Amino acid sequence: MKVLLVNGGAHPKGCTNRALEEVEKALKEEEIETLIYHIPNVPLQDCIACGTCAKIGKCVFDDCVNEFVEMAKETDGFIFGTPVYYAHPTGKVQSFMDRIFYSGKAAFVHKPAATISSSRRAGSVTSMDVLNKYFSISQMPIVSSMYWNEVHGNTVEEVEQDKEGLDTMYALGKNMAWMLKCIEAGKKAGIDIPQNTKRNTNFIR
Repeated sequence: MKVLLVNGGAHPKGCTNRALEEVEKALKEEEIETLIYHIPNVPLQDCIACGTCAKIGKCVFDDCVNEFVEMAKETDGFIFGTPVYYAHPTGKVQSFMDRIFYSGKAAFVHKPAATISSSRRAGSVTSMDVLNKYFSISQMPIVSSMYWNEVHGNTVEEVEQDKEGLDTMYALGKNMAWMLKCIEAGKKAGIDIPQNTKRNTNFIR
């Protein structure tokens, strides 16, 4: 089993990464394969709702989004991490998630996921709420911890002082591993993934 942990911040080794490392530590103890993926610090095209992905099976802008979706197809669970900018997630992680879920949703359906946030002081819970919406619309079980999945600090050294936050990250990793193992046990017991259908309607009709 494999979990992708996504760093949606600007710094590959910053506060968000430190939080993800604590989740990763717990996952590795449970013999879950992991990879921390830092969204590149390059201009990232936003989704333009062109609909091309529905025709060609991938985003028309061939960048890290298509790379990640291919990785996601072989992944069992996801942790998306963001620092907090003005009480919301980074624009980079939102553009990234808009496009990976719009163009590659099938790679995520029914796979457990969680959001973690890193902030100096406030805005972490609202940021998590934004990113959790991607999971709840994609039939993805949302993994929780002993508290909201957040760490606090303006530097990595300050995050190290947030013992409760790091314990929350560690427990999140343990809970993710537990859920993945339960899903695997269910498959072996013959419990099939539900095949749901949806009819699209508009309120004006």
